[in-house]
Amino acid sequence: MKCLKDFEADLNKCSKCGLCQSACPLFELTQNECVVSKGKFIMLHGVATGRLKLSKNINKYIDMCLKCGKCNKFCPSGIDVTQILSVAKYEYMRSTFWSKIINFLMSKYVFGTFLKFGQIISKPFRPEKSTKNGVKVIYFKGCVNKICPRTDNYLNKIFKKHPIEILEPNFECCGLPFLSEGNLERFKQAAKYNSELLKGDFDYLITDCASCESTISEYSKYFPEIKTVPDDKSVNWGNLIALKGIKFRFKKNITVTFHKPCHLKNDYFLTKILENCENVNYIEMDDYDSCCGFAGSFAVKNRELSLKLSKKKAENIKKANANFVITTCPACVLGLKQGLIATGGKTKVVSLLEFLASADEIL
Repeated sequence: MKCLKDFEADLNKCSKCGLCQSACPLFELTQNECVVSKGKFIMLHGVATGRLKLSKNINKYIDMCLKCGKCNKFCPSGIDVTQILSVAKYEYMRSTFWSKIINFLMSKYVFGTFLKFGQIISKPFRPEKSTKNGVKVIYFKGCVNKICPRTDNYLNKIFKKHPIEILEPNFECCGLPFLSEGNLERFKQAAKYNSELLKGDFDYLITDCASCESTISEYSKYFPEIKTVPDDKSVNWGNLIALKGIKFRFKKNITVTFHKPCHLKNDYFLTKILENCENVNYIEMDDYDSCCGFAGSFAVKNRELSLKLSKKKAENIKKANANFVITTCPACVLGLKQGLIATGGKTKVVSLLEFLASADEIL
């Protein structure tokens, strides 16, 4: 397991150029240099060299991060900001009493049992699986959809006429909540367990959550011994729907806009899907790929900032004047609803699968 000291050279590479400021949604709101990677690196370099203590105040700024990864892409020195912050969070949490309680709640005994209980309760409301010869996919069902049965019903309707074999191994959580809270031991446990279930023969690994897709693809970054699924085999349901050329007919004219989650690799599938949707008009909102403000535990720890970002996103949605705003991340659904409720917006927030399953006819 890496420690912050191992990243001393990377922290030194930061030239303090400030490009991260132009990419960070939080800096735009706060104008506080401690919320961007440049400011965090100054603090963490002091910790790595022993001149500063990894204090509660520094941890506050570690938590003041959306983990959107935008600063990673802008950094000319190629520094992996999110990995360094995750390791710093891990080192801080090891020294606190609360870490023992949080780690217990995230354990298989508690968190795992909660998910299993949710699956048992929701089982009667899920359609029976039908095995069809065709594209063979392994479905990594995110925690939200493990508990809520609606996505299974959407998939059953969308792929009713198209051959597809869906395999659902008993995956754990992707591990992102553990990583965000600095519980790297639990994250490694989940990563190793899930990767073992991905060693079989399949055409695609498919997720219903952009954050799950991104996290699984980064297992090897944290643990080099774990092999990850190649990018061309790791996709979301939107990619497969576009690939299959499924057509959707809506009787009434509908206007939609799209929110691109921060963790979504690409949204190339959207154009193809919309081309196959009859009577659907697409309007791109301003900053359609800006953060919705939810970002998991960030919304709890930084409530005010989360709400400001959600409201800003909501104003862009309202200007688009669409009937629906579509996204591909359950957490983003919550962030978008948070902003629209706070600003009195009437646009309905739906997942991509929910929207497509609502078509009057699927061909």
